[in-house]
Amino acid sequence: MNIYKYFKSVLTVLVFGVIINGCQKMDRPALGSYPKDSNPPGGPLKFYAAFDGTTSNTLMNAVDSIRANFPSSNPLTQITGISGKAVQGDGVKYINYAGVNDFPSNSSSFSVSFWEKRNGIPNGNASFLFTIPSANKQWGSYGFSMFVLFDWGTWTPTSSAKVKFYMVDDKCKCDNWFTWDGTAGQLVPGVQDNNWHHMVFVYDATTSGLTLYVDGVANPAVLKWGTHGAENIDPNQVQGLNIGGNVNLANLGWGMNWDGGLDQFRFYGKALSASDVSALYTGKQ
Repeated sequence: MNIYKYFKSVLTVLVFGVIINGCQKMDRPALGSYPKDSNPPGGPLKFYAAFDGTTSNTLMNAVDSIRANFPSSNPLTQITGISGKAVQGDGVKYINYAGVNDFPSNSSSFSVSFWEKRNGIPNGNASFLFTIPSANKQWGSYGFSMFVLFDWGTWTPTSSAKVKFYMVDDKCKCDNWFTWDGTAGQLVPGVQDNNWHHMVFVYDATTSGLTLYVDGVANPAVLKWGTHGAENIDPNQVQGLNIGGNVNLANLGWGMNWDGGLDQFRFYGKALSASDVSALYTGKQ
């Protein structure tokens, strides 16, 4: 073989490789530049946003580390969190993601974990912390798969809260409110005192019960959905994920978006154990 032609061929391949590599999308962070948990492919952790990015790209700062998915919008302010950075809601805007990965199709039992920091009760309105909007119109002209809110009311001290977790089951076309308010459950103390608090909601399909953990401790009221069993969210109905708000707020005619801090947002496709929750709390995860 002609040596000159040989080296010319090798050089052509190398240059072509560099060009192709240089044309790859550059709007994603390099591997290893966003927070990750130890979670095998298809593992229990389905969505994780740490909000720890320190770039000028707000979308990159709110990346979901499980699938390296970016939100379509992140208008929230970045603040110091319980671990690294966090986001601050203003009662109006929220972060919007296309979805929750495969969480809906793996949610027979599930857990939702996050850190929140809020100063005082909502100003006459329920405050939506997150929402999974749905095409399934369980309520009038708008739909939900799931949401959490701090509800209005008169409490003493004002650092306590009425907490509500709403769930829809697309298979049975039914829904349920889980409410910790001193009547159906227990008013949740101290979660609106302008300090960071860890909250985890654990739904166990074997008991049809929802347990609320605050700062690693289970609320004594475990709320039941009768004998409902497995939660069934149709992934084809899910229309996104709103962290810090609710896309259907205008149609509701009541409520407000979140006006506090949020950090370390996680969705799991299993019921976390008490030791799992404790590890997240003590590790500030």
